[in-house]
Amino acid sequence: MSNEISKLNPEILWKHFYSLTQIPRPSKKEQKVADFIRQFGENLGLETIVDEIGNVIIRKPATPGMENRQGIVLQGHIDMVPQANSDSKHDFEKDPIDAYVDGDWVTANGTTLGADNGMGVAAAMAVLESDQIPHGPVEALFTIDEETGMTGAFGLKPGILKGDILLNMDSEDEGELYVGCAGGTNANISFDFKPEAPAAGSAAVNLYVKGLKGGHSGLDIPLERGNSNKLLFRFLYETLSTYNLKVGIIKGGSLRNAIPRESVVTVTLPSDQVNDFRKAYEEYTGRVRKELSSADPGLETVFEEAKLPSSVMDDDTALRLIRSIYACPNGVVRMSMDMEGLVETSTNMAIIQTEGEQVNIQCLIRSSVDSAKEDLKNMFSCVFDLAGADIMFDGEYQGWKPNMDSAILKASQQVYNNLYGKIPEIKGIHAGLECGILGGAYPNWDMLSFGPTIRFPHSPDEKVNIETVGKFWEFLVAILADAPMKES
Repeated sequence: MSNEISKLNPEILWKHFYSLTQIPRPSKKEQKVADFIRQFGENLGLETIVDEIGNVIIRKPATPGMENRQGIVLQGHIDMVPQANSDSKHDFEKDPIDAYVDGDWVTANGTTLGADNGMGVAAAMAVLESDQIPHGPVEALFTIDEETGMTGAFGLKPGILKGDILLNMDSEDEGELYVGCAGGTNANISFDFKPEAPAAGSAAVNLYVKGLKGGHSGLDIPLERGNSNKLLFRFLYETLSTYNLKVGIIKGGSLRNAIPRESVVTVTLPSDQVNDFRKAYEEYTGRVRKELSSADPGLETVFEEAKLPSSVMDDDTALRLIRSIYACPNGVVRMSMDMEGLVETSTNMAIIQTEGEQVNIQCLIRSSVDSAKEDLKNMFSCVFDLAGADIMFDGEYQGWKPNMDSAILKASQQVYNNLYGKIPEIKGIHAGLECGILGGAYPNWDMLSFGPTIRFPHSPDEKVNIETVGKFWEFLVAILADAPMKES
């Protein structure tokens, strides 16, 4: 591990980001980093609060002459997505991230980097520490568990924070200001099955789909990358009636908000069908590689003879499972009619896992239009009700409706134009920014989201562009200096 990234410019931000890479912080395992940030605030002599849910709040008074500015809440989440390549030995609960400079970017060795949202957290820490930045009253809100449930945002109580403006620093394209985001809900599906002994004369095979890019299930969904779960079950559907297949253990995907990159299923079939089945898998692989040659050229499949499992799934359940997964919507469902290039509604078939005598499926439904989200939930219910599965929805969160008359938006546009000679793009994002939830607790807030350029978040290819981190920091400092006046 090298600390070379802590020496990049602006050093005041990068040194804090480097510190964050040294602290394990996967979602739902944030206690070490929460304690670190709490201690950071206390060491600065600033008012530091840990709320009931575990969010950390640090207050810094206005610099002299800035007391009449509106209070600004700087917000980021302290957890990160723990994704690693299959050959990595990284333990996200114990090991630091092996971050390094790669040309114009900072990335990590075989794992996610944690720039999402370590960059926002580091920027807030830098503002709290600096004595060189003019600003009005500042509160830094560090939320927990954004990536797997937005627990911190949901648990934030009204009345704790005093600010007027929320600056969320969890966007991933420098030069773009975000004023809206998608809401979402989790779909949880389960099939109970009857285990049966494999038939006499059977052979077992492991079918792997791997090598896909994966990525963020909201931001990267319009790229039409392969979904390893859907690809694997497409093959099972195509071959189920031709071969005497029995389905055994299934393991596909690992995170609800990441497009699955790797899936595997164990099947049994008569020994004399194995060679033909292998050829069918090779032929299928060739077809799908052509389909994904531009979007996901790294597709790999593996056909591996395996030890015969102790049991397989009953035929009736296997048929209903395969048909429903094949029929279930996945990917982009509808594009926005109001903002060019923005996905309105999508879904991700994220996880399929055999657990005991049950197959559990987890999907994430997103939409910036509440009625469209409900419509997609109904589609899921129809598909899986017909298949005889149990389905329930939870973790629902609202979107963030754009306010084009926002005072902080107008001020930020002018600041950016003064710095860089152009007006930044105004956008919505097809992801669940915490702004929607936080704005529900603090409806008075004027909200804006921005950040440096991050590519391939939620995957081991995650990287952050060094130059844009400098611009992100310069822009943030200028916004603080030009915050709107308090209303009289």
